Amino acid sequence: MQKLIQGCQRFEAEVFESHRELLQKLASGQHPEVLFITCSDSRIDPAMATQTQPGELFIIRNAGNMIPSFGSANGGEEATVEYAVAALGVEHIIVCGHTHCGAMQGLLNPQSLTKLPSVSQWLKHAEPTRRIVEENYAHLGDDKKLNIAIQENVLMQLENLRTHAAVAAKLAQGKLQLHGWVYKFETGEMFAYHSGEKQFLKLSDTQPQAVHTAAEDRNLQANNL
Repeated sequence: MQKLIQGCQRFEAEVFESHRELLQKLASGQHPEVLFITCSDSRIDPAMATQTQPGELFIIRNAGNMIPSFGSANGGEEATVEYAVAALGVEHIIVCGHTHCGAMQGLLNPQSLTKLPSVSQWLKHAEPTRRIVEENYAHLGDDKKLNIAIQENVLMQLENLRTHAAVAAKLAQGKLQLHGWVYKFETGEMFAYHSGEKQFLKLSDTQPQAVHTAAEDRNLQANNL
């Protein structure tokens, strides 16, 4: 805790001053272009991974980077998506998963969650992901199944986003694009779903593509991550 307090003091005394113009400008309002949805995992920092400044990303974080389908959960995700799209006018939504995701590990191994009933209940929003992995990738080893689950879950959350009224309206108008990313802790690489190749490719090797639909035959590679 003392480290946090000292960090706040250092920010006020040193960092804020070097960014005073930007931060004071942001006090009058925000105009982010991107809604960035990622996991609560402490090992991923959206601003560091994307090298963005304050005011550029509107962020939702929760266990498993999940957005329940419209009306299925009484939580803040639905309201935050609506505000980002309808009020702030973001032009892109990125769902970003990550390697070694504890939420996806729990999803694939529900017996490990017996003492975490709230987590178990939350992960029911990812039940389609679990079924996809169980019925299509049962032949893979545990590590590979986890990597596939991480990728499939990102794509399923994009499908859930399409059920939200504000998102559906902007997509129909051509004013919003959806993107699926996965961050690799070990290397700092970001992978993005490429609709043409039907798999996740290194973002540095391909142009970003909007994901038009996840309801297609995919060629996901467990070894990519």
